[in-house]
Amino acid sequence: MTSAGFYDTIVIGAGPAGLACAIPAAAGGSVLLLEKNPEPGRKLLLSGSGRCNITHEGEIREFLTRYGEHGAFLKPALLNYSNRQLVAFFESRGLPLAAEPEGKIFPVSQRAADVLAVLLAEVRNAGVEIACSEPVVQVAREDGLFTVTTRAGICRSRSLVITTGGKSYPGTGSTGDGYGFARALGHTIVPPRPALTPVFVAGYPFSGLSGISFPGARLSLFRDGKKAGEHTGDLLLTHRGFSGPGILDFSRSLEPGDTLQVAFLPKEESPRFPETFLRAVQESGPKRVRAVLAAWPLPERFVVQVLALCDIPPDTTCAHLTAQARKRLTGFLTACPFTITGLGGFGEAMVTRGGVALPEVDPKTMASRLADSLYFAGEVLDIDGDTGGFNLQAAFSTGVLAGQAAARRNRTSGKKD
Repeated sequence: MTSAGFYDTIVIGAGPAGLACAIPAAAGGSVLLLEKNPEPGRKLLLSGSGRCNITHEGEIREFLTRYGEHGAFLKPALLNYSNRQLVAFFESRGLPLAAEPEGKIFPVSQRAADVLAVLLAEVRNAGVEIACSEPVVQVAREDGLFTVTTRAGICRSRSLVITTGGKSYPGTGSTGDGYGFARALGHTIVPPRPALTPVFVAGYPFSGLSGISFPGARLSLFRDGKKAGEHTGDLLLTHRGFSGPGILDFSRSLEPGDTLQVAFLPKEESPRFPETFLRAVQESGPKRVRAVLAAWPLPERFVVQVLALCDIPPDTTCAHLTAQARKRLTGFLTACPFTITGLGGFGEAMVTRGGVALPEVDPKTMASRLADSLYFAGEVLDIDGDTGGFNLQAAFSTGVLAGQAAARRNRTSGKKD
């Protein structure tokens, strides 16, 4: 990049949203893609534990329920550039994708680097100039143009797209820079918080059971003594607290001080468990309680720990299980309350909750409602979705929509100039 250079569009941030934006933006003239890291896509390379869960299978309209109250905002972007279009983009460029049983879509190669390679090739084929190790220090709008200042100099553009991501995984460069740029241009920032993050509870009793998981566990949220939410998903025990897709998704609704009630049995099993367990106990007098519990999908190590937590000796037979002990046991397995003491920070969170306030952005174009020819895409916006590829899909969809809108704007502006 040269000092005082002019571009039709400048995109700040070469993550998935920025790369997806730069390609269609090039149809409206010259594009400069600025990246503070030495290489583009650093966070993308970590996604899906390096495998890159690009998107999810299913009808794109079903995605709208995966972003909480902000799903409606994403509707135009998702319908404009759907999961099927995203899959077709990569497969038509020689990168086959495949869905796993739960619906997550990955490259067949299982390599995030292959996803990044396709994006970079398309960006370069579109004639986009990429400038890495170019942290932006200031943005401003003067005389109808944007002025972007980096350590290397100053450049100007007709359109500006901010795709800097949020604050999760700050080691990848996601340190919230875009919030300052948005504020400088008049925008409001919803306070950022970690999302899709582990949950820590008081007196966590499962430190020695790390790695055990519970498919389809029912999770309930209580706040100020009232039920405030419910979620079903896979639960994972770690050495520090609760994790797994179900907890990560539900963490977006949880706060310290809340009560998290956990049913360790699958949703369909949990409601009838007290009754069916009582019947099994009555029919199995000399059998050990732990042997009877083997009929349910509960790992043996977990059962041993739960019996201890319920003050039931490990060799207790059904004939010697008191009604009080049985109620403690069934209550623990179907409605065990834990007080939340904290959630994982930005270093552990997969995404950021909060960001550029959505009422100030046009969902049909990702254009600012406050500053002409300014656009936003990706995690810098106040959007966060469930695990499973939904956040990357939102990044690609909003990026493409912003790039298309910027190109149209520049073509119109160019005719007037």
